[in-house]
Amino acid sequence: MITLHHCHQTRSMRVLWLLNELDIEFSLRVHPFDKSLRSEEFLTRSPAGRVPALEMNGETLWESGAIVEVLCERFPERELGRIQGEIERPDYLVWLHFAETISQHTASLTQQHIMLYEDHMRSPTVMKLEAARLKKCYAAIEGRLSTPVENRDYLLTSGFSAADICVGQAVYMARHFASLDAFPAVAEWYQRITERPAFQGALPPEGAELLYERAFYPIPGQ
Repeated sequence: MITLHHCHQTRSMRVLWLLNELDIEFSLRVHPFDKSLRSEEFLTRSPAGRVPALEMNGETLWESGAIVEVLCERFPERELGRIQGEIERPDYLVWLHFAETISQHTASLTQQHIMLYEDHMRSPTVMKLEAARLKKCYAAIEGRLSTPVENRDYLLTSGFSAADICVGQAVYMARHFASLDAFPAVAEWYQRITERPAFQGALPPEGAELLYERAFYPIPGQ
C-alpha cells in the first residue's frame, strides 16, 4: 500500500500528479500547512518536517525529486521515467531537477508575499529580483520548447514524462508571481499538460484551505 502525505499547493503536488498518471492504488493524507508538520509523529516520516512523505512497502521516502525517480523506476510500464542507458536519460534528469530551481525562487516569493505578515518585513527589491529569476527560468523552458525538432510538444522529444510533471507543477506555483504572457511556447505547453486528468485530479478540491489566496501577487509599487 502507498500513502502520500500531502499539503495543497506545495511540492507534494508533483508526487500526487505522478501517482495519478501511474494509475496505481494509493491513499492520500492531507495535512495543514502549519507547525503540525514539525510534530514528533510527522518528523519520523520526514525529518525536515516537510511534504511530501511517501510510505510504500514498509519504506518511508521524502524529497519530491527522489520520490519521483523511485516511483518511475518501480512502475516502468507507464514509461514516465527514462531508465539508465536510454539516450534521453541525461536530458530527463536535467529537466526533472530543474523544477527545484524554479521552486527555489517561488519559495522565496511565497515567503515575501505570504509568510511575512508585516509590510516592513517584506522587500520589494527581493520580490523584483526573484520574479525576474522566474522569468529567466521560463526563458530556459521557452528555448527548449522552441527547438526546431519534430514532436516538441513536451520537454523530451520522445513524449510526456515525469520531467513535464515536475517542471509543470513548479510553473503552476510560479505563475502566482510571474506571468507566462511573454513565453508563448511555455504557455501552450503548460495548457497542454494541465488539461490532463491526472493534473486536474491533483488540484486542491473545492473548499480546501489554500496556501495562495490570490491567483497573482504583484510586486508592490508596480
